[in-house]
Amino acid sequence: MLKKELLESKPWQKRNCLVFLSDFGNADGAVSAMYAVADSVSPSLRLYDLTHEIPQFDIWAASYRLMQAMSYWAPGTVFVCVVDPGVGSERKSIVALTKSGHLIVTPDNGTITHIAETVGILEVREISEINNRLEGSQKSYTFHGRDVYAYTGARLASGFEEFGEVGPLFNGDFVKLKVEMPRVEGPSIVGAIDILDTRYGSLWTNIPESFLDKLNIEYGQYLNVEISINDRITYGYNVKYCQSFSQVNSGEPVLYVNSLLTIGLAVNKGNFSKKYRIGTGEGWKISLNLI
Repeated sequence: MLKKELLESKPWQKRNCLVFLSDFGNADGAVSAMYAVADSVSPSLRLYDLTHEIPQFDIWAASYRLMQAMSYWAPGTVFVCVVDPGVGSERKSIVALTKSGHLIVTPDNGTITHIAETVGILEVREISEINNRLEGSQKSYTFHGRDVYAYTGARLASGFEEFGEVGPLFNGDFVKLKVEMPRVEGPSIVGAIDILDTRYGSLWTNIPESFLDKLNIEYGQYLNVEISINDRITYGYNVKYCQSFSQVNSGEPVLYVNSLLTIGLAVNKGNFSKKYRIGTGEGWKISLNLI
């Protein structure tokens, strides 16, 4: 969508919908408090959770999970993304308008990195925390998720505040994490290990399935897989490319196409990440090499 069309149509006011993402977990009342603030702004808001199980302080995981889910929500949905290890510091608070017509209320710490790379950002505004803050919270510096982000997100989604009113256009570049962009280099495909399929420990890369087609790689073929962290190799074995996990024996590694149509790496009935001590995020690189 064009920025002018989005700003004039204001799809977030039609959606009246707020989605929360955080690393708070559900063991205490933090998430409930954010819900309560949004409800106090407008009881008619529809409130949902993307997840609150982001690993503590893991900005990369927050950025990825936001990208993973956002496109399935209708344009106009407002997201409140709070993984904020720098809360109370000089880091900025922002609202980003995406090319898809979504709004993201979040700290400026890298949480919109994957959205910027895949969807695109049309405009970013800095939140004025003097005007966009829960009344009576001015002396609180450690819970901006409740006091600033839930409050601002609710006001935007309910139509009580215009996008252009949250604060000035963001001055300079917003923070972006370093992403190893997927590419074909001769007989090799290079990319990043973006995230884990958390429950099963499978690695999800940012390598599109179409890159394998470019090299005429077919199911049943073995590829040499090399994984490194900051250029230190931690894994280097030949792995079979398969349509499903069951096409290798239990305990064996397998390359496959995941639900986002990118390349994954798993252990059949096992946990690849734990078995080989592989992580995700900045610095983790994977290459698939023809044998």
